Amino acid sequence: MYKRVRLKDTVEVPPRHLAEVTPDLVKRLLQDKLEGRMDEDVGSVVTVTEVHDIGEGAVIPNRPGVYYEAEFDAVTFDPEMQEVVDGEIVEVVSFGAFVGIGPVDGLLHVSQISDEYLAFDEENQQLASRESNRTLGVGDAVRARIVTKSIDERNPRESKIGLTAKQPGLGKHGWLREDRKEEQAAEGE
Repeated sequence: MYKRVRLKDTVEVPPRHLAEVTPDLVKRLLQDKLEGRMDEDVGSVVTVTEVHDIGEGAVIPNRPGVYYEAEFDAVTFDPEMQEVVDGEIVEVVSFGAFVGIGPVDGLLHVSQISDEYLAFDEENQQLASRESNRTLGVGDAVRARIVTKSIDERNPRESKIGLTAKQPGLGKHGWLREDRKEEQAAEGE
């Protein structure tokens, strides 16, 4: 999910900073340019951690800055298919729950939460089961598995990650604790 990668990119240094082209300046400019950007190959850039090499710089006609190619380390977030993730419910809607898993949210569709029917309780912003009285709401911690991934590099907010919690060991953390206690009690009988 999180990776440290070595990347190369070009950064524009504005004229007012040309006398101070340092690794710290280039790092700040790269952070401004890249943080939050999605890339199909490396995922979402979380932060630039260290600049290793700064090229000579190139002037482009009719452009005010100087362009430097830099080699640097970055921390990226790249969710893998079938990866198990922990996250927190950030929004509940009639068709499921959005789970914050790092810098992006994944959708836990209502059909992928439980075998029980879950009704949307708009007033309390939660999904609730009438059979077991279990609820899932904003702030709840969940464990899920990534089952679909569609990255939109041009518009990262349109990227989609689909999750499931319909297998043993997945679901709301509170439900998992309840299930373990029930299993332990059954074994002790």
